[in-house]
Amino acid sequence: MHDREATAEEVMTVAAARTIRDGVVCFVGIGVPSAAANLALRTHAPNAVLVYESGVIGARPAVLPLSIGDGELVEGALAVVGVPEMFAYWLQGGRIDVGFLGAAQIDRFANLDTTVLGDYERPTVRLPGAGGAPEIAAAARETIIVMKQSPRTFVERLDFVTTVGHASGGRSRDALGFTGGGPSRVMTDLGVLVPDPVTRELVLDGVHEGVTVEQVRQATGWSLRVSTDVRTLPAPSREELAVLRDLEDRTRAVHSAPLG
Repeated sequence: MHDREATAEEVMTVAAARTIRDGVVCFVGIGVPSAAANLALRTHAPNAVLVYESGVIGARPAVLPLSIGDGELVEGALAVVGVPEMFAYWLQGGRIDVGFLGAAQIDRFANLDTTVLGDYERPTVRLPGAGGAPEIAAAARETIIVMKQSPRTFVERLDFVTTVGHASGGRSRDALGFTGGGPSRVMTDLGVLVPDPVTRELVLDGVHEGVTVEQVRQATGWSLRVSTDVRTLPAPSREELAVLRDLEDRTRAVHSAPLG
């Protein structure tokens, strides 16, 4: 079962996990960011400190949490603090190295929408909302975004700006007074995009094995800039896939078990 070919989501999750350095303090969002962070914890970054906005510090969940309020996060954690302390002392105090976020939409300057799809008053889809994402992107030393890439998710104009990435580009983010460095890369199921150092517009920097630059262009809702030297990202190792699949299998087993 574990010898099957990696799916696009698994490739994305492994690539995102590799961006987490050992020993960093990482503010983790739910979903693929959480899967990637917990994979890193179980492979190359055993000393990473995973932080969730519910106040959990040093989370080491046995299975992936369903939400930031999942009791799994508390089991084995270093500490649990109040939400005001989490944001005021840890995040806004400059103690978070990496913010790890997902989104429903992203634009060329890595601004994010997690609020609505369509018109705000009459949306086609109402999304979970901001949560702590705006504050994480504003104050973490760097932000890594993980999301699947398609013209519906990588859009010319967001339906709603929930979280500011690099604002309108250039030095416009600096003018807002944010203390964090902003998005440093966007990991997708097709490759990785990084902000241009001057314009801050996202540029395709690498692709996963078997993915072409043209495929990435077709999956982007704006005219995508491409690096002059696009690299091919290393494929997931057997160990990484085995650890990820075991984690996801155990998660499904726990969350599908009958109550009582």
